[in-house]
Amino acid sequence: MTLEQLVEQIKSKRTYLCVGLDSDIQKIPKHLMDDEDPVFAFNKAIIDATLPYCVAYKINTAFYESRGLNGWASLEKTIRYIPATHFRIADAKRGDIGNTSSQYAIAFLQHLPFDAITVAPYMGEDSVKPFLQFEGKWAIVLGLTSNPGARDFELNELADGNGRLYEKVIRTVTGWGTIHNTMFVVGATRAEEFTNLRRIVPHHFFLVPGVGAQGGSLKDISEKAINEHVGILVNSSRDIIFASSGTDFSIAAGEKAQSYAVEMADYLK
Repeated sequence: MTLEQLVEQIKSKRTYLCVGLDSDIQKIPKHLMDDEDPVFAFNKAIIDATLPYCVAYKINTAFYESRGLNGWASLEKTIRYIPATHFRIADAKRGDIGNTSSQYAIAFLQHLPFDAITVAPYMGEDSVKPFLQFEGKWAIVLGLTSNPGARDFELNELADGNGRLYEKVIRTVTGWGTIHNTMFVVGATRAEEFTNLRRIVPHHFFLVPGVGAQGGSLKDISEKAINEHVGILVNSSRDIIFASSGTDFSIAAGEKAQSYAVEMADYLK
């Protein structure tokens, strides 16, 4: 999906919601466990219920890889079920030496119909560039994450006095790609940093996890981060997909996604 196509989807639907399919088999409704593929049955129902209210889906591959071959089967069925009208993200956080990253890129961006993959940049340019070689595909590079461990490295001041490590990473990565194939992950719990981030990367898209269960404020993020392209995809996972654990789980998920979309429409006025 191109930048122009993504922006058109956001503006026509008046939402920048990304639904995270962190489909933990231990948490899906019990009545689905008799299905041949409980996780796919769950995902299918969630997708059907939320499709009108979002523009993207993010599949956290850890919840599938942990289940071995069965998990990979669920993942592949899920990604092929999501229509191409929606931006499809593999939250896989890959990043290795160049020839290895090339194989990861082929797996997720060529063999599977993902539009984007999350990438860890800390091994440098040759670990990221292989993900930027596919037309209409994106690398979503870890910028400033919301986890407590971000203080161990990302928020450290540089010895030369030129800002913090995460700022250097983002400035450097912008030279490897363009606004047409590179986004940055910025945690919703770092809302105070968005004004600074927009000075560094005024035109790039941000993927923003951490709204909902992790406590990030949609209002704060939207006010600080929206740019001329809208420029943000706000992800909510648990708050939507596990809105109910009963037989009404998909209805509850759709209602929760709709509530996000209604709020987002206000910020797009």
